[in-house]
Amino acid sequence: MEQSKEQKVHHVFEKIYGNYDKMNSLISFKQHLKWRKATMAIMKVPKGAHALDVCCGTADWTIALANEVGPEGKVVGLDFSKNMLKIGEQKVNELKLDQVSLMHGNAMELPFEDNSFDYVTIGFGLRNVPDYMQVLKELNRVVKPGGMVVCLDTSQPTMLGFKQGYYFYFRFIMPVFGKLFAKSYNEYSWLQESARDFPGMKKLESMFKQAGMENVSYKAHFGGVAATHFGYKPSNKA
Repeated sequence: MEQSKEQKVHHVFEKIYGNYDKMNSLISFKQHLKWRKATMAIMKVPKGAHALDVCCGTADWTIALANEVGPEGKVVGLDFSKNMLKIGEQKVNELKLDQVSLMHGNAMELPFEDNSFDYVTIGFGLRNVPDYMQVLKELNRVVKPGGMVVCLDTSQPTMLGFKQGYYFYFRFIMPVFGKLFAKSYNEYSWLQESARDFPGMKKLESMFKQAGMENVSYKAHFGGVAATHFGYKPSNKA
């Protein structure tokens, strides 16, 4: 019996968790760190803010948010891979970030009340969910009126030549890296499929609006191989 997308994703991340951070740096040539830093510069998260990091994985963005909100703020990291969360817990405990709590949960059904957070982020996770729109609606539901929803993920380059090189790298090179450095060829082969099928920048911008957000914008990274989308919940949506 063929696995659902949700089952496949869960299997992938439960297996690759031990090498996830190393492989991220290898596959993106550490560019993902620059992309997140550029995203945070635009977000301008203030001290004392409350933030939710969905599909938090090993909690790198969760920790970056925690450093911004400070001890008086609050950051929740949520992921459906318990093995990924174990790595995140180790990092958070080592850094003694009391303002952070990590929890097991599903992005499709966030276990929070409406209007709970000032910021909601999802980094390299939206492409792996079964229903993009359902998750975008959930992100919009739990953010406060006037609050910001931010998605950093792979995208679809449009520049001729560059686009073909990107697809070649993802389809043929990335799985080989997965085999050589993480002994996980099949898992990284599947991840390139999820990246290949993910909506481009314009399409995702439109989906943000369909999910109920306004003042939607995006920033392309490295020729469009990745992009950050920003959206706000209307202030009158209490």
